[in-house]
Amino acid sequence: MRRTTPACLRALVILISAWCFAQQESSPSLTIYNQNFAVVRQSVPLDLKTGVNHVLFSDITAHAEPESVVLRELSGGHLQILEQNYRNDPISEGLLLNLFEGKTLDFDVGNDSQGHPVIVQGRVVRSGYVPHVEAYQRYGQQYAMAQMTMTSGGAGQPVIEVNGKLQFNLPGRPIFPSLGTDTILKPTFDWQLQSPEGGHRLAELSYVSGGMSWHADYNIVAPETGDIADVVGWVTLDNQSGKTFDNARIKLMAGDVSKIQPPGAGFGFAQNGAISDQVALPPVTEKSFDEYHLYTLERPTTLRDREIKQVEFLRAMGVHTSRIYVYDGVRISQQYRGWNMETIRDNANYGNESNPKIWVMLEFKNSKSNSLGMPLPQGRVRFYRRDHDGQMEFTGEDKIDHTPTDETVRLYTGNAFDVVGERRRTYYKHNAQERWTDESFEVKLRNHKSAPVEVRVVEHLYRWSNWAITQKSDDFQKINAQTIEFRVSVLPDTEKTVTYTAHYSW
Repeated sequence: MRRTTPACLRALVILISAWCFAQQESSPSLTIYNQNFAVVRQSVPLDLKTGVNHVLFSDITAHAEPESVVLRELSGGHLQILEQNYRNDPISEGLLLNLFEGKTLDFDVGNDSQGHPVIVQGRVVRSGYVPHVEAYQRYGQQYAMAQMTMTSGGAGQPVIEVNGKLQFNLPGRPIFPSLGTDTILKPTFDWQLQSPEGGHRLAELSYVSGGMSWHADYNIVAPETGDIADVVGWVTLDNQSGKTFDNARIKLMAGDVSKIQPPGAGFGFAQNGAISDQVALPPVTEKSFDEYHLYTLERPTTLRDREIKQVEFLRAMGVHTSRIYVYDGVRISQQYRGWNMETIRDNANYGNESNPKIWVMLEFKNSKSNSLGMPLPQGRVRFYRRDHDGQMEFTGEDKIDHTPTDETVRLYTGNAFDVVGERRRTYYKHNAQERWTDESFEVKLRNHKSAPVEVRVVEHLYRWSNWAITQKSDDFQKINAQTIEFRVSVLPDTEKTVTYTAHYSW
């Protein structure tokens, strides 16, 4: 029996790995975070010689973070990056002028009366080139302001010497010699790679890039009457990275991931891939990942540069919802902003203003028994209700935070039209020497609907942490350390009054 040598086995492993990865070579993968960045993974074909190799790789985004680069050989070889240069200043007229500062160029100034081109020569004294916005974002606001000062001070304006005279504009269209070997047309990684052996191999390149984000949107559609609704969720992918990803495998990470922002960050400035439809797959699947949730688009998709793409990830029919009315009647004036509890405790006027609006809330359980049960990423929720003619009418919108399974979602849809509230203080006594305060309130609810409504009256016991309700007209629930809630039913075309007295001591 012929024995296989280790060298043959290694060659076989390399061939198999290259073949397997070649099947995915046109399918990069992305993990997009909802914090305006992504992790990019893609294949890099390499033809190397033994020893040190100079490699240029330009199939990258315009917002790559070069410090995050991981390059590994898929066959398990020992590929080492000795030096990496991230070049993100693609060739442009301004940059070429900068490269030719101090030199003489030909300028095409147009045609003469006979239709012949007229060429004049000019020496580039100053190009007027100022580095692009990527440098601003990378090096911070101070650098950006310095560049803007240079521009406003005239440094951004070219100076050309023609026939011994200076002019602050180009005399015509500059004509440059052919591009040198040191110029690039798009962002590029310039590597010095150390390889223990030569030959063709495939490597995987991973890096963090800005310019990509995603967010979720939800549409809730309810019938003309009743509380059974349909919930449809979309993810919106936004690619502003400067690179198109063909037939990409995409994952979306939901959660608050710690990401250090560069200094001065925020300074002002599809088609689907082919896949068999024989098996019906959910458009997006979800799983827990570390302390976050990872959503995977089951169908590869092409995400073009400067493209915004929507993919449906949730469709739940027959979701049981509840409409609730909440009256949070206290209105706090802006003059009290920043007051501490001791100052609030001793001020008789605090909390004495009333808000007449009653909120309309929509509430539902995010559970499997309620046709949901999938962790919901944060996003905007729009509400629709069908009219008697079947037409959908927009009835409000709100936002939800990241919501785990089996938690209750409560959304504000607007203010009630036919139900109003009124809150007023009926008694107040403060005894500083004996260290106590008594305060009484009266809350009136008026229902102008043709059906009864239940209103949840929320009261905030803001004067001190040690309190007791000494008198009440209705039962209440303690929501937290300083909030109570009365749930009262108000009959059609009637008024309901809720009263209570709070005793504070310290």
